[in-house]
Amino acid sequence: MSTADPATDVHEIEQLIARQFGSLSWSPGTSADWDAFAADFLPGASLYPSARPVKCQSVDAFVERLAGLAGSKLQSFHEDVLGTEVRVFGNVAIAAAGCETTENESGTSRGVEVLLLVKEEGRWRIAAQAWDSESEAAPLPPELSGAAD
Repeated sequence: MSTADPATDVHEIEQLIARQFGSLSWSPGTSADWDAFAADFLPGASLYPSARPVKCQSVDAFVERLAGLAGSKLQSFHEDVLGTEVRVFGNVAIAAAGCETTENESGTSRGVEVLLLVKEEGRWRIAAQAWDSESEAAPLPPELSGAAD
């Protein structure tokens, strides 16, 4: 069982989420930090994008796909964290993060990313991540949209 202060663990996980979103941002003349993005995942971590049918992707395949879009179809990409909810038990945690994504400086969308995290050697890493887009039928909850009191 982890002996760290739960508030410290939550803060470290929130920093990891902010780093993840920040590392995937790029614009003309500025690259995403693909290595920083990949470093937060455990080897063999699974990613589950919002597209259906569900298709598991490796971190390497996800980075390769996005890096191929960067500078061609997607001239710019930026994600902002709107709100987070983190639950920690010992060396395992789950986190949900509401985000707003801006593509090509104009198109914005919102969604939720859910992470399964494991603490190993004092460091939180992502074991799996899945996300879905906001819709009329599935709006962001207030605690993840930045609208909670």
